[in-house]
Amino acid sequence: MANRRNAFYSLLIFCLVMGLISGRTFFFNLAYAIGALLIGSFLWSWTAVNWLSISRRTYARRAQVGRTLDETFTIRNTSLLPKLWTEVLDHSDLPGHNPSHVVAALGPRRRYQWETHTLCTRRGEFKLGPMTVVSGDPFGLFQFPRQIAAVSSIIVYPPTIPIHRFATPAGTLSGGEAVRRRAHFVTTNASGVRDYQPGDSFNRIHWRSSARKDRLLVKEFELDPLSDVWLFLDLSRGSLVERAPGAGNGSLATLPPPSLPASTEEYGVTVAASLSRYFVEKGRALGFATYGPRREIVQPDRGPRLLTRILEILAVAHSEADITLHQMLALEATYLTRGTTLVVVTASTDPRWVTEAYMLSRRGIQVSCVLIDPRSFGATSDTTQIQQMIESAGIQVHTVHQDDDLTAALSYRVTGLRARAKF
Repeated sequence: MANRRNAFYSLLIFCLVMGLISGRTFFFNLAYAIGALLIGSFLWSWTAVNWLSISRRTYARRAQVGRTLDETFTIRNTSLLPKLWTEVLDHSDLPGHNPSHVVAALGPRRRYQWETHTLCTRRGEFKLGPMTVVSGDPFGLFQFPRQIAAVSSIIVYPPTIPIHRFATPAGTLSGGEAVRRRAHFVTTNASGVRDYQPGDSFNRIHWRSSARKDRLLVKEFELDPLSDVWLFLDLSRGSLVERAPGAGNGSLATLPPPSLPASTEEYGVTVAASLSRYFVEKGRALGFATYGPRREIVQPDRGPRLLTRILEILAVAHSEADITLHQMLALEATYLTRGTTLVVVTASTDPRWVTEAYMLSRRGIQVSCVLIDPRSFGATSDTTQIQQMIESAGIQVHTVHQDDDLTAALSYRVTGLRARAKF
């Protein structure tokens, strides 16, 4: 395009010079025509990127790895002049997301719409926008860009895999159904009945008592006596092991393409997200803690809102913390009461955290571990010794290797444990 303009500039100068030398009006008329063409093309290019309206509609601000992000773009010509061509460039940083588009002739007061469907391949928080609109004149002499600075964000949750039955130690809370704490949701423990109030669900009506008293009575529930579950995810910098891109098999049977990256961080995050979903669906009170690298603590709670909060933390968590698992257990042990079930997800081979976990089990805390084998990701350390120490401490252990079927690796029940050893 620059060469084409330079050619017209050269021709314009040549005509002016020849007109001055020869004095013939032909060269002056030709110079005037070329000058008018350049000015007209410049004005056309400038108007081509103005009097345009562009909108993007993102159907959801939250997505998940393995699912699609759907967007609809609409461009409107609000002027009385046609737009011969318009190129819309999107500068979003979501991997694989390329909604850039070239719009053909757009008539006056017309609009054009297109859709994009992007498969999310990486967790995290990403930026949608800004955009640049480029257009030009019919002769291809000028192009004008127009920046549209509107920016929005989207958070992509880590993937979750189905877990049919996860082996956790049995709780040791005493008191059974003598838990005197009312629950606004349905539990397995009905504590009594009360009069029906507008808004009560019909499935809470106790029909026998209602028939006997000749008025509607609904059941009241108490919190179940199951112990709280705490999930600790180790994201310390020292426990991170990852293969270079292209090394290893790089496929995961339980997930559709794209598969999990060959990184203990990604496997740990996926396991933590899947376990969180499992315990929430089981109605357990779940707490969560990690350093990734900031300290993130979620107090035990139930329901989908809890799962959403944990997934938001896991979406942006990375193995950049200097706090080791051993230090994390020592610092956060104040939240763990007797009878609590603790599930640790880690790739650390440091025996000190096993000692700390054993001390917690001596306090009546039931400990379970998901050990991500760093050797399968290319580490030189041997995990056989650390696994034997975990089992000897009476801690249930689930070992996960690279390219394992995570559903099969986590969905089993431990039939026996070795006797506890003293450290």
